[in-house]
Amino acid sequence: MPGSLLDAGAVIGCPHGGRVTAATTPSGGVLSQGVAVATATHGYVVTGCPHTVGGVPTPCVSVRWTADGTGVTVDGAPVLLDTSAAQCLTAAFVPQGPPVVQAAQRKVTIR
Repeated sequence: MPGSLLDAGAVIGCPHGGRVTAATTPSGGVLSQGVAVATATHGYVVTGCPHTVGGVPTPCVSVRWTADGTGVTVDGAPVLLDTSAAQCLTAAFVPQGPPVVQAAQRKVTIR
C-alpha cells in the first residue's frame, strides 16, 4: 500500500480531536530530514480526547498500529505510513476509530 512516511514530526489526532504523540522514541537513530522515523513497535499516546458516551468520559488514550507489509523496516520494525491501519483505544482497550493523519512528511513515499 503506497503512502508517505510518518516521522516524529507528523501531526496525528484521534477521531475526536485529541493529539497523538509517540510515547517511546526510535532507538536505532534512523532519521528522515533530521527527524526520527516512526515504526509500528513504538508506543503512541493520545492526550486531550474529549470523547464521552452517555455523558461518561471515554477518551482515546493510545493508538495501536498495524504493519502494512510494505517490507520497509527500521531495526526490524515496519515503518508507518500515512495510510497505515490503526485504531485509537480507550484505557479498557475499546476501539474508538482510526487516527487522523493531518500532516505527514511528503519527502519520502513508499510504493
